[in-house]
This record gives sequence, C-alpha cells and structure tokens, in this order.
Amino acid sequence: MAGRIPQAFIDDLLARVNVLDIVEARVKLKRTGKNYSGLCPFHKEKSPSFTVNNEKQFYYCFGCGAGGNSLGFLMEHDRLSFPEAVEELAKLAGIDMPKQEGPVDHQREQRIKDIYALLEEASEYYQQQLREHSTKDSAVDYLKNRGLTGQFAARFGIGYAPPGWDNLLKKLARDNDTKLRLEQAGMLIHKEDSERYYDRFRERIMFPIRDMRGRVIAFGGRVLGDEKPKYLNSPETDTFHKSRELYGLYEARKFNQSLDRLIIVEGYMDVVGLAQYGIGYAVATLGTATTAQHLERLLKMVPEVIFCFDGDQAGRKAAKRALDTTMPVITDGKQARFLFLPDGEDPDSLVRQEGCDLFEKRIREALPLSDFFFKTLEEGADMSSLDGRARFSNEALPLIDQMQPGILKQMMQEKISELTGLSLEQLISVNNLQEATSPPPASEQDYYPAEPAYQEDGYFEYQPEHSHQDFGNTKQSKFNKKDRRFGKGNKKPRPLPPGGSAVHINPSSTAVSILLHLPTLAPQCGDLAILSDSDDTAEQLLYQLSLYLQENPGMTPGILAVDWQESELLRPLIQLLNEIAHQAPIIVTGNAQQVLTDCLSRLQERHLDRRILLLKSQPHLSTEDKKQLNQLIMQQAGSRLRKTPEK
Repeated sequence: MAGRIPQAFIDDLLARVNVLDIVEARVKLKRTGKNYSGLCPFHKEKSPSFTVNNEKQFYYCFGCGAGGNSLGFLMEHDRLSFPEAVEELAKLAGIDMPKQEGPVDHQREQRIKDIYALLEEASEYYQQQLREHSTKDSAVDYLKNRGLTGQFAARFGIGYAPPGWDNLLKKLARDNDTKLRLEQAGMLIHKEDSERYYDRFRERIMFPIRDMRGRVIAFGGRVLGDEKPKYLNSPETDTFHKSRELYGLYEARKFNQSLDRLIIVEGYMDVVGLAQYGIGYAVATLGTATTAQHLERLLKMVPEVIFCFDGDQAGRKAAKRALDTTMPVITDGKQARFLFLPDGEDPDSLVRQEGCDLFEKRIREALPLSDFFFKTLEEGADMSSLDGRARFSNEALPLIDQMQPGILKQMMQEKISELTGLSLEQLISVNNLQEATSPPPASEQDYYPAEPAYQEDGYFEYQPEHSHQDFGNTKQSKFNKKDRRFGKGNKKPRPLPPGGSAVHINPSSTAVSILLHLPTLAPQCGDLAILSDSDDTAEQLLYQLSLYLQENPGMTPGILAVDWQESELLRPLIQLLNEIAHQAPIIVTGNAQQVLTDCLSRLQERHLDRRILLLKSQPHLSTEDKKQLNQLIMQQAGSRLRKTPEK
C-alpha cells in the first residue's frame, strides 16, 4: 500500500544498527558473559532480569516478558509508532528514509532483495569454481601454500574467480535487468562507450564479506601473483559501506561462544590463517584505516581490542593513526593495545611459523594504549632538556584532553606530570588557557562566520556548553607584579556560586571572550576604570583583562595564568576567566571589532543608568549632586540619540 516502508529497507536498517547501542543509550547495562544485563526499563525490579544478546541482536526481560529487536525497543521504550521508530533508527544509522510512495518503495525493496540474492549466488558460484574450474589448481595451490585447509576455506566461504572477462556475467546475467542488478551489486562494470558489461573480479581468490546477519554484502579479491592491486574490494553499494564493515566479524561472533577480545589485522588471509590456528577472533578493515565507527562498534561487543601492525616504518605510521582514532573513543573498562610483528612477517605467516601459543603470548604482551602513547611521543622529544619536556607536554596534553573523562585519562595526565616534573594543575592550567586563547587560524571572518543575533534583553544569543577544569593553583611564576586594585574600596570579587557555570552571556562576558580570542583588540578598550568598583565579577574581569593585555602586549596565556595566581586580588577571577575561555566563542559575527565596540558602549550605558538611579534614589541631593545628575542625564540622552537610526 502507499506509504508502506519497504521490508528491504527495514532489514538493511536492522543490519546496520546495533541493538546494544540503542539499549545502552537508555538503560545502564553490565556485561555478564556474552550478554549484557540491567534493570528492566519496562517494570520495577530490584534484581536485573533484563538481558541484551548482542550476537543475536535482541533484548528480553525474564521478569515481564518484554523482548524484541532495536525497532521494538524504541517503540516500547520511547513510545514511538512504527514509522517513527524506523525514522529514528535511520537517523542513527545516517541513512535517508525512502520516499513515501508505494511504487518507489516496492521497486527499492525488490532491488535490494535482488542484490542480496545475486551476491549469495555469486558466492556459491565462486566456491564452485574453486572446486571444479579447469584452472583451479593455481588457486588451490596458493591456499595450500598459505597453510589453509578445505574446512576453513568452507567456513569462510572462500572461492575463486577464474580468468576471463565474462564468467560471472554469463552465469548470472539472465537478462538486462539482472545485468543492471549485478552492476548495482558491484559485481559487473559497465563500459559506457560500448554499452558492454564485464566482470569486476577476475583470476582472484574470493572472500565474501558478510554483515551482522550473515548475508553476503560484498567481496574482496586477492590476486594469485604480484599484480596490482593486491586486494580489490567491491565498491560502495546499497548493501556495502566499507567504513562500517569488518571482514571476519560475523565469523568471529558465530564460532566463539565467549568473545572477550578482537584483534584487528590488515588482510583477509590474516583473519582466516589466525582462525585456522585457533585464534578465531581476528577481523580486518576493508581497504580503509580503522575508523571511530569501527572501534565504537567493536568496543560495544568486547572489552579489549588489539591492533596488529608490521614493525616497519609504514606499520608505525599506521599505528599512530590508529592511536589518534582510538584516543577519543576509549573509555574506562575498555582496553586497546598495539602489537608489532617482526619485520617481514604478517599474522598469517607468523602464526604458521611459531604456532598459536607463542602468537597469543605476543598478544598478551602487546603494548597498552597508554604505554604506546608515551613511547611514541617520547621518541620525538629530548626528555633530558626543558625544551624537550615542554614540547612533549604541548603535544601530549591536547591529545589526552580529547579522551572521555575517567580514571585512564587522569592517570595519563599524572604520567605527564611525572615525566615533566610539573604539577598536574600547572600543566592543565597552561594548556587549557593556551588552547582557549589561541588566535583563530585564519581571518576573523572565518572564525566568526555569522551575523550578530541579539536577544530581547540585548545580550548576544549563545548557549554555553559544559564547563572545563579551572586553571588550578599554579605557584611557579617568577613574575612579581604589584596587585592591581579593584577601585577605591579595593573590593574583592563576589564569590562564584557553588557548582555549575558562573558564566552569564552579557556584554561584559562577551567582551572578555573577544579579548581572549583576539587579544590585539585590547587597546580599543581604552580606560575601563568605571568598571573597577563594580559588584559584577564579569565586569571586574573585563577591566583587569583589558588592563593586563594593554600593559603586557604579546604576553602568553600561560604567563597570565601564573601571574594572576600570585595575586590575592586577581586569583578569584581565574575561575570565571576559565569558564568563559572554554565556552565556544561567545561572539557570532564577522566583525569582532564592532561587536567589542557595541559591548563597551552597552557597559557605558549601564554604568550611566546605575549612577543616575543611585542619585535619584537619594532623598536629598546637594547642589553638586544635582549638577552631576543633570550632566549624566544629558550624557544618557546623547548616547541614546546617537543609537537612534535615521529615518
């Protein structure tokens, strides 16, 4: 019927999402064996009876009987209709919903079904060719020389694409529609100038790539000789997205009752060879580097991931890329390690040479992420010199800052402190302020791309993000500048409220944000002495920051943090400075200088308003007070007149 969501789309959607991701975002789960358990969200209970089976992609509660797949969970937990649940899953998977037209939906549904069926037929055909084709000996000999048995070739569905341009075409292309489907499946190439089709894979060992449900979604082909490319993968299709899929993941989950680790290798034969020698938990990326999406998926399934690389320079570079990808993903309770093989060896050859026990010993001794991280960065720095340690900390801290909050992150920060001889507070203080106040990489226009957006109260429109750590209690500074006064009464700022952010987005905090990101604009502030005796902490901060930047042009943020820590009067401002510094840039305009001018004008107006109000509230005014009040009122009127737009 019209508007029906195609079953093929739903099947594809369920194959792309992980039920554990869906449930764990809403229910606190704990790994129990190969399953995950927690308190059921559908009925009240004190002991966990709710289970998620990641292998079979379903959830079930032994207490109330609730159960189903990802769609069912969203419908029941989020109280969504079926179409709404499908749409929500599609958003999470990053795919577009099909158009709500019956004929179009039906056509797409049929096309996807045809593609899956043809890919399965192609897999069976290639396996048959490995057994029967007249040139099969070259393929069989290659596999035997790699130590592969018929049993494991069958387990992974390995086949053979014989020489020739149209073997698969002749076998499966029954008509023009089938040719088109085979092209859409990535199995045929269409030569437009001659309107001819030919096989994509020729004279290669064929490895079927399966999704979480075991369906063939693509192929990888390995040449028998030294031709290039050595490995050829299917192109991106409706069924295959290489940045999400991993070769061998389906087999690893199918043939392991309890899967507690996965090793990521580079080639198909590495996966198959390791499995034959009893290491059946290897997976391989499909022509791409390991992505964050890969890692998030794997770390939902197992608590430990091991990267396996060649020990040469190329392997080290690949490992560094994997490290950079892993840092923002890894969380407490999960582990990533790095295994480097001897030069000239790959996992397949090494496990055949030394056996399963020794290879697994290497796996157990693989470098933990933290060890590899520090070893890599220390190689490029002279840790015996001050400059070397400074360079090391400048490189290491921003990378660690990307990590998820937790014990591992804290311990790695403490390790840097140990290596550099600086306190953790000093390191975080200097690094946070340097990062927060570094100038934009390009022009102001690039950094502040939008037009100003004012709310009704006159403040800039901005929603603050979460607060970062404050600058700490740095005591290292050798600067001994005299304390700057807060006005005649030498006031201290009002204490910040306990908990949460103290930042209110108003002209003073906006101006502070501008100066932090563009300190060269400080001279434009002029003398802000009218703010020096303000009871507003942000206005006091603006006054002190402007004064500091004007007196110390080119001063680094690190010195500012250290310098202010030594001042009893300035130290209370550091927390608010940090709060503002670590928000996204408060200004949202292409002309930061104009916005700063507007902020200063507004502050002048507010100061006038406050002084006028104060004088008016007094019961008796002296002649001098009346004169001053009149002057202020005239000044206020002139300011408003200047702001009135011409008609």
